[in-house]
Formats: sequence, C-alpha cells, structure tokens
Amino acid sequence: MNDRYPSPPPSDSLPVHRLAVPDAARAPVAVGSFDSIGPLSRAEFPHRHTFYEIVLVTGGSGHHVIDFTAHRIDPPQLGIIAPGHVHHWRPTSRLDGMVLLFDEALLSTGDGGGPRFVRLPPATADHLGHVLSHMEDEYRSRPDGFLAVIRSYLRVLLTVARRGESPPGPNGRVADAFALLVARNRDEWPSIDWYARHLGVSTAHLHERVKHATGLTPGQLIRRARAAEARRLLGGTDLTVRQIAARLGFADPAYFCRFFRRESGTTPGDYRDRLAL
Repeated sequence: MNDRYPSPPPSDSLPVHRLAVPDAARAPVAVGSFDSIGPLSRAEFPHRHTFYEIVLVTGGSGHHVIDFTAHRIDPPQLGIIAPGHVHHWRPTSRLDGMVLLFDEALLSTGDGGGPRFVRLPPATADHLGHVLSHMEDEYRSRPDGFLAVIRSYLRVLLTVARRGESPPGPNGRVADAFALLVARNRDEWPSIDWYARHLGVSTAHLHERVKHATGLTPGQLIRRARAAEARRLLGGTDLTVRQIAARLGFADPAYFCRFFRRESGTTPGDYRDRLAL
C-alpha cells in the first residue's frame, strides 16, 4: 500500500499527489495508519493533493506545515488538508495516528472547507479514532454497501470535528461551492461571470450569497486565492517571479509584484527570502 504518492517532480513545480488506489472509480478512498498508507504520508517536502486528506495525530513531535504556516505537533490533533493546499511534515519523531484519503466525490454539499490543524479534547479524539477504525474495517473487508457506510462515517467525522461551528445555510453552501471551484481552477483564473454560470446562479446572486457568508466579495476571494497560490509557488518551487507571474495570468511582472504586495504586505522577493531563513 505504499504506491499512493508519486516521487517529487522537478523543482519548477510543486509535487502533486493523486489518489492512486485500487479500483479508484468504485472506491476513491483509502484509510489506515501512517505506516500502512506509506512513508510519504509523512512526506517532508512541500506537496499538494488533488484529493482531501484527514489525519488524526495521536503521537509524535515536530511540525505540520500547511501553506507554509508551521503548526507544532501536540497530540491529539486533527488535520484536514483540502485539494490544492500545500503541506508537509517538518522533522517529526514517532509520528503516529490514522490517515484518511478521499476524493471530493465522497463529500456531500457543504462538507468541504479549507485546511486546518487543531488540537482535540481527548474524548473527541477517541471518538474520531473509533470512527476511523470502523472506516478502515469497511475499507479493508469491502462488504456490500461499504462505500455508502464509509460516506456516512465521513459525514459523522466531519460533523464531530466541526462541532461548535455554525452549519452552513444556503449562503454558506454557495460560498463553499464557489471556493471549491476557485481551488479547482487555479491554473485558469476565469471571470466571476464564469463562476456564476457554472454554479447556475446570476452574478448578482453569487455576489450576494458569498458576501453574506464570508464578508468578502467573490472578487476579493479570488484575489486572496491568487495571492495564496503565488505564496505556494514562491515557497515550494524555484520558479522566478516572472515565471510565477505568467503562471498566474499576469502579463506584466511589475503589476504582479504590486498585486502581491497589496495582498500579502511584502514583495515576492522578500517573502521568498523570509521563508529561506
């Protein structure tokens, strides 16, 4: 079960891990311990996924770095890494726990969301550990209807993990769907009209729902996402600023630098230098 992750590609791009599991069309999921999932479940180089990863860390020390923000390992903790976000483990010792990998197709509407790495109360960690163990049993034995059971357990896991948060209403569901589309199209950066058409709503309706749910307009969220992608490329590749500007759709590198400074509070060069310290 150690073939789920490819080797790192050249340094002009971030490694992209795809879900390589047997019979992925029927069961786009894998669940097990860090050891059974494979050594690259503890990868110490920045990479991103085309799938979701949930980790329940029950032992170990070191750091879990998500989008170049380091979170100290202090078990028990739960990490949710969404597609497109960059993460890696920074020297860890005795890292232990459970890992769940799954395609977006297993999610119900509104179940997604951004990355997080949070400490859990022991009772909650025990509860989630039991849920993941049941998911692993279903995954390994594959009785009739096992995928429906795994999907149900996934909903339980996400609900318990987010207990205390307000459930998404209609505005939140539109905002979540919009955020997922932005993440999927980070190589294209289409117009807001395109997103509205794809979601089957008017541009005004999209603006109203997203602004109500997040406090930000769709345009502001796209700019944030574009700046976040720039930070990932600056921190995880050897691409020049000019090359990153072109990859993000900026014809003028100087305009990209102004955009990055406005969104991130620093220049691309200073941001990269700070990460290297």
